[in-house]
Amino acid sequence: MPATHSTDVAVVGGGAAGLMAAIFAARAGARVTLLERTRRGGKKIVVSGGGRCNVLPSVADERLFVTDSSPRLLGRILASWPLAEQRAFFEDDLGIPLALEAETGKLFPVSNRATDVRDGLAEAALRAGADLRFDVSVTAVEASAGGWQVGLADGTAIRARTAIIATGGLSVPKTGSDGFGLLLAEATGHRGEDTYPALAPLTAEASPHKDLSGVSVPHAHVRVPQRKGAFATSGGFLFTHRGYSGPSVLNVSHLTALGRSRGETPAVLVGWTDTTPEAWASALSEPGRGLVATTLRPSLPDRLADRLLVAADEPANRARADLRRDERLRLVDALTSYPLPWTGDEGYKKAEVTGGGINLGEVHTATLESRRQPGLYFAGEVLDAFGPIGGHNFLWAWATGRLAGLGAAGATGA
Repeated sequence: MPATHSTDVAVVGGGAAGLMAAIFAARAGARVTLLERTRRGGKKIVVSGGGRCNVLPSVADERLFVTDSSPRLLGRILASWPLAEQRAFFEDDLGIPLALEAETGKLFPVSNRATDVRDGLAEAALRAGADLRFDVSVTAVEASAGGWQVGLADGTAIRARTAIIATGGLSVPKTGSDGFGLLLAEATGHRGEDTYPALAPLTAEASPHKDLSGVSVPHAHVRVPQRKGAFATSGGFLFTHRGYSGPSVLNVSHLTALGRSRGETPAVLVGWTDTTPEAWASALSEPGRGLVATTLRPSLPDRLADRLLVAADEPANRARADLRRDERLRLVDALTSYPLPWTGDEGYKKAEVTGGGINLGEVHTATLESRRQPGLYFAGEVLDAFGPIGGHNFLWAWATGRLAGLGAAGATGA
């Protein structure tokens, strides 16, 4: 189809990575056209953090990220825009002050309004001269003489010197993510890692803990045994009517998803408090006629304490002094290594991010330009990396968006 408009950089996708790419490409002097299928863009920004937007973590650690690509490449990309510089960008450049939520280590806008983040990014892109086009559906991105041609649903096309694909993955499809960028990468010969829902609530058929729905534990420790040690995480744990949620659960769900893809059911073990097995054993061995239930309840919600007693075959009115050693050890196991009965997860509909994606070895880490298709760049969730709950995935989106924007603008000769 004939092109009706030309630009230096076409950014496909107006989410976190796409908006950041548009800002930095335009500031570098390139003519930028951003194309977004939703009405205002940035929908994942707006719905994140319960409408507050966890902009960044207060501490960043590349070792917390998950990738099937080279961790060394992941580290290079994250190092391109360190956490302190990202925070300064939001606070000093965009004028969005951030506040630390001490109990979680997350940084939120002081206003607690996610729309301030989305709107601040969009306004910065406009001030830099970017052309933001919303309610526009991209149907194709194809190499053409001297660059790329972006086909639109209305039958028109845009010619660009370079193109940035920042369309997200498959998670939370109501925000506009449909896997377009992943399909494009595959069609253009890029090697991708199998995708799967990550940071997703777990489900359990027959809901064995349905009666605990709504019960939460603030400091649970969840681990998944593996061939080499165990993958462990901690944080809030929430019983739902279908299964389990909360950061401690979401952060291990990628292992359950990968296990299921291999026909396996990895064990998920939960410690309900910060108390060690040794400390629990000591508390349950204290002399006197105190009840076992009385020992548990100061540290646990009553309903959960009662359920753990049932799991350990201990009546609530049992005295500590009456516990045999094997009974005490069984109860300690229930408190510190409880085997969570799970059968699946909530899938992409509720997953925070997409695991897998374009292998990081397929792009130049200094620019995020494709090694296979010169002039084509990738940013954000389409790339094979994700971090834990707590702002790490925005950290990735901001860093990759900036890197791709600068790279694409440089490639235009602007």
